[in-house]
Amino acid sequence: MEQNLNLYQIFYEVAGCRNFSVAAKKLYITQPAVSKAISRLEESLDTVLFYRSSRGVCLTPEGEVLCRHVEQALTSLKAGEDQIRAFVSQKVSRLSIGVSTTLCKYVLLPLLRTFITENPNIKISISCQSTSSTIAALQEGAIDIGLVGLGHLQDDGSRPITCLPLKTIEDIFVASDTYLSPFYGKYGGDLFDEPDFLNEASFIMLDRENISRKHADSFLAAHQIELTNIIEVNHMDLAIEFARAGLGIACVIGEFVKDDLEKGALAEVRPGHKVPKRQIGFAYSSRSPLSSSMEKLIQYYQTRV
Repeated sequence: MEQNLNLYQIFYEVAGCRNFSVAAKKLYITQPAVSKAISRLEESLDTVLFYRSSRGVCLTPEGEVLCRHVEQALTSLKAGEDQIRAFVSQKVSRLSIGVSTTLCKYVLLPLLRTFITENPNIKISISCQSTSSTIAALQEGAIDIGLVGLGHLQDDGSRPITCLPLKTIEDIFVASDTYLSPFYGKYGGDLFDEPDFLNEASFIMLDRENISRKHADSFLAAHQIELTNIIEVNHMDLAIEFARAGLGIACVIGEFVKDDLEKGALAEVRPGHKVPKRQIGFAYSSRSPLSSSMEKLIQYYQTRV
């Protein structure tokens, strides 16, 4: 097809002019060159594209089909060229970000609104995905930067990842008063010290591949806490909603339920030991230099988080 691109341009001009000579003048080539190009195209497609007469040419049914597709293709190419020229003239840069749905909602989105307003020439694309998928995308060069939980990250060495801590977060266990009241009435205050409570209560946890879940599992294993009834969900917003609905005790990031705790919609259930704090931050390939747009994003967040 690459060899036919020029032929398609000539074909399209002839279809519009309905005359080989007029098309030749518009294309600044000779009329025999136009005739030869159309013959080559017809031979390659094994069909006749034009009806010839002394008054000019007109498209055959096959020619009309091809003309519609060529017109779409040329229009698309022109639009691409115009967009690239606009980017160059405006010095537009692109920035692709990988982030989990939870971190996108609670961390990235609140500050991204003003960042975009202050940097209109940075065109941003966001891929909401798990931390492991974000790291894989960074290693493959599919995205520029990721906003991830930094705990338990594993680098296979194929494309070293640089992690830049942004803020500290703390995982806590929360539930509604409605759900907790029967347990407090039965076992008293230190629920996690009661084996029967751990066997009876339902715990809402993220799936096992999630970085937050791995962090919580490490904490539970370190303190020999075994949870019998686990409801697994695929992102933290669902865990929070399940806890609000009184379906169990959810392990969530404390900052993300701050309003619920203040309003009394949820209450913290302390397991006797605090879950170790961890960090979230930016991750990017160590082998690729930071672009100006990446530097702007990082500096912007460092001064506001």
